[in-house]
Amino acid sequence: MTASPAKTLEDTWALSRELFDLGLRPVPHLAARMVTSKKHLQTLLAQLQEFGASELFLVGGDAPEPFGPFTDSLQVLETILELEHGLEHIGVTAYPDGHAFISAGTLSESLRRKQELLVAGKVSGHAATQMCFDPEAIRVWLTDERNTGLTLPVHLGIPGVVERTKLLTVGARLGVGASLRFLKKNRSTLARMFAPGGYDPNKLLIPLASDLKPLKVEGLHIFTFNQVENTVEWRQKAVEGLRTERHP
Repeated sequence: MTASPAKTLEDTWALSRELFDLGLRPVPHLAARMVTSKKHLQTLLAQLQEFGASELFLVGGDAPEPFGPFTDSLQVLETILELEHGLEHIGVTAYPDGHAFISAGTLSESLRRKQELLVAGKVSGHAATQMCFDPEAIRVWLTDERNTGLTLPVHLGIPGVVERTKLLTVGARLGVGASLRFLKKNRSTLARMFAPGGYDPNKLLIPLASDLKPLKVEGLHIFTFNQVENTVEWRQKAVEGLRTERHP
């Protein structure tokens, strides 16, 4: 359940509560730069416990200026783990494609520090990657991270079956510039990745198939950008295909 600076964290929490009441299990996103104070953070955590949530996904957030004392997700994670939080699992972000304003070294150091905090706080976690279109960039990045001590399970961030113009526009806004440049330079790759109905996630996943298990990729973080129906259909076909492979 995303957190947008155009809305409030209370909006994210309210919709999460509605979905919980319907029997679903949404994972609210907590954007660090939208937290106005430590008291605000305590209130948000207490509300999660009230409607039965034990998991959240922690991001820095897109707000140009922080709403309060927290400038990044590491600061918020440190504070959460000092409080009575009631959380069993916290997801954190990772960036195979790099970040527009943060160096690769700083990103790696921050991810490692979050891992240490989760272990010390006895809270399970995972790292979900930002969307990336380049399988080789993902492979190299994750191999390097594993070789330098990353043990958190990874959920690979992939686009869903999203219309091409929308995906490229939103991708630019999200800062996946290196991947977009990769696609624009490789027109044949760009054409192959987009089926008539939209982006084809298989074109990213199949080249990585043999690497997923050794590199401990344990799940997918699918970006649908509200174009959900086609992605659900793709997912169902993929799951059915896996079942057929295992039980022909």
